[in-house]
Amino acid sequence: MKTLNGQSLKSLLISGSNNLYNHYPEVDALNVFPVPDGDTGMNMNLTLTSGSKEIQNRSDENAYEISKVFSRGLLMGARGNSGVITSQIFRGFSKGLDGLEEVDAPAFSAAFQKGVEVAYKAVVNPVEGTILTVIRESSQFLADNVKDNMSIEKCLDLMLQEARESLKRTPELLPVLKEAGVVDSGGTGLIRILEGMRIAAGGDFVERSQATATEAQASTDEGEEEGYLLEFILKLSKEKKQFNENRFSNLLSTNGEDLVVNVKEDNVKVHIRALNPGDILNYAQQFGEFLKVKLVNTKVGGDDQELAFEDEEENKEKVEYAMIGVSAGQGIEDFFKEIGISVVVKGGQTMNPSSEDFVSAIKKANAHNVFIFPNNSNIVMAASQACEMVEDADTNVYVIPSKTIPQGISSAIMFNPEADPEENFRSMKAALKNVKSGEVTFAIRDTEFNGMKVKKNDFIGIFEKDIVVDSPDKIETLMTLLEKMVDDDSSIITILVGQDVNEEEMNKVTEMIGEKFSDLDLDIRPGNQPVYSFLIGIE
Repeated sequence: MKTLNGQSLKSLLISGSNNLYNHYPEVDALNVFPVPDGDTGMNMNLTLTSGSKEIQNRSDENAYEISKVFSRGLLMGARGNSGVITSQIFRGFSKGLDGLEEVDAPAFSAAFQKGVEVAYKAVVNPVEGTILTVIRESSQFLADNVKDNMSIEKCLDLMLQEARESLKRTPELLPVLKEAGVVDSGGTGLIRILEGMRIAAGGDFVERSQATATEAQASTDEGEEEGYLLEFILKLSKEKKQFNENRFSNLLSTNGEDLVVNVKEDNVKVHIRALNPGDILNYAQQFGEFLKVKLVNTKVGGDDQELAFEDEEENKEKVEYAMIGVSAGQGIEDFFKEIGISVVVKGGQTMNPSSEDFVSAIKKANAHNVFIFPNNSNIVMAASQACEMVEDADTNVYVIPSKTIPQGISSAIMFNPEADPEENFRSMKAALKNVKSGEVTFAIRDTEFNGMKVKKNDFIGIFEKDIVVDSPDKIETLMTLLEKMVDDDSSIITILVGQDVNEEEMNKVTEMIGEKFSDLDLDIRPGNQPVYSFLIGIE
């Protein structure tokens, strides 16, 4: 085809998204770090899925309109650094199509050039040997060879030709890839998107294939694609079962995704995506009676107007300050609330929150000045992107770039309600340097990292971003890690204990640390976090 209109561009974008979906487990497998985390393939897949849903039922013939709606969906659904960068590529692509009803080869090329420009600007310190390199080199190759009468198929052939060569070169640009013997995962995901677009440009279309995903991954994505959006407002009744917000939220979180629970006096507002909404409604009715219920089949679509309490949140008077923290684990949430973090975004390493999750949290905070603690290096970009999407001019949002839970805690403690926003931002950001972070988790595969051989299912101790110990025993791993972290300047050890550690193990750890580091103050408490047996902060 020589040109793209809105519907043909829509076909390319959804086909590209589906092709990534069909291959995201193999993209995940390229991740260098052997920990169970929110991997590149999954994050890119969820990001693209968000964009595809937005245009699925659109009938626009205008190419720019389709690209704009798709971009907006990506921006809202962006998860992880790879997802945010992908969303920025297509944000720039959409900007490059501004005003165009149809897209020919030169315009198609120029749009991807704009995508490169926007993506690079979105990253504070761009790293070569990543998805950024692959999109830059492939877009430039197309720009150097595009002709006025060239077909869209040929444009994508040129991009794919150079993208594959660029991907092969990524280990030479990033030593960590070379050591692990892999190419960049984000660049691989990008190629899968371009491949799907090329198939659609040629007249075929990539459908989603469930067979490529593992059972666990399949259930997550099936819930997103074919489940239900359930929202309801429940009026609590003293004549019914006693309501406990934490217990209620925990049970619902095991039965769906994107859970938001908002309690206001005796009314409970719930938003959740679930496969079996009837079970959730039956459970909720034990505590009261429904005032409003909304149920939408997400595959079919429907009215997207959000249910609201009678007195809208935005009509309440704003507070001066609020803090938002990302957490996975009830113990960590409780700790956050102790130190003044009023809104918790559920998520972390295993499921990175989206930009939309942060936009919702900022709205819920209802403050003139909001401080966000992402608490994970793979979440900072999504939080920062959300700041640009806040439409309330009376709300200032500051992202404290905390990369670990201990960093977030240490930083939040520095908040001073008497100081102005900029002073608080500077002091809390500076506090990030005062804490050393460590964690104990398990390896999901055999690998070699910085010369250390790591065995699958062993416990590994991570100090900042380096694996420094590998052992089949979690307590031995913890103690060895502490020895490497503690130095003459250390005075406080804070440990958050994960949900896989029982009371006997916790008592043993407390005793051992007390004996080994008797001159340091120890604060050890249940964090109830998944995946990580221990999260450690040393100050």
